[in-house]
Amino acid sequence: MGSFIKRYEIWVFLILAPIINVFFVQARIEGLMSKTVFNTGRFCILLFMLICILRFTRGNKGIINLFKPMLNWKVHPKWYILSLTFTISITFITLILKSFYYDVDYHSFITFRSTTLRGYIALIVWAFLGEVVWVSYCIRELSKITKPFYAGLIVGVFWTLWFIPIILNNEGIFPQLPILPFFIRILGVAGMCAFIYKNTKSGICVLVLQTMSNFTTVSFPIMPLNGGKPTYTVFAVIGFLMMLSFWFFSYLLNKRKQQVMIKNTL
Repeated sequence: MGSFIKRYEIWVFLILAPIINVFFVQARIEGLMSKTVFNTGRFCILLFMLICILRFTRGNKGIINLFKPMLNWKVHPKWYILSLTFTISITFITLILKSFYYDVDYHSFITFRSTTLRGYIALIVWAFLGEVVWVSYCIRELSKITKPFYAGLIVGVFWTLWFIPIILNNEGIFPQLPILPFFIRILGVAGMCAFIYKNTKSGICVLVLQTMSNFTTVSFPIMPLNGGKPTYTVFAVIGFLMMLSFWFFSYLLNKRKQQVMIKNTL
């Protein structure tokens, strides 16, 4: 069993993550924990499980390496700009298209709503825990056996599976979330996390991306409850398509560079 876990470490974690979350959500349903404990605890138990696996398979060194990407902040400013503006750009595009569709002034849709300081801090903490688990570990490990693009999509699938019990219980998440659009959105987020991490190896940049994603969805009427399910669906699809476009143009750019290098060596 020990050799099996060491050999298939990443897959063991990816499969166990949604299974463990089913039991954690059920504990909340049974009233065994408060809402506050559940909201942050679901991320903490995910990280704790990962740390236990790494301690077993790699020792303390594996745990230390898990957090190393969070120390890499010396990257080109363009990646911070992209991380800051990616989700907000999708939001504005979605709301402007909505204004055109309903033939109303877009200002009626683009409204900002702030939450409490405690709420923003919680969103940052959740983004940090999510970055460490899904990106610094999962995407990084999967990128060793497949292309980073596919690594992001695989993580998106298991990330969604982890969220499904939470969505079905409607606890600690935006209400009325449709699962298929949510799946598309998570694929877009995970794919973009993989894109930024591939080009920066920086957990900080990914943390900024995930934090801005959380802040934007809280602050603008883009979610089903305050924007409607069609708005959220369009938001998810645009995000997914934008993620694909970044990967596509990056592929074309790299291919062109390779062709230039080949010509120069002839």
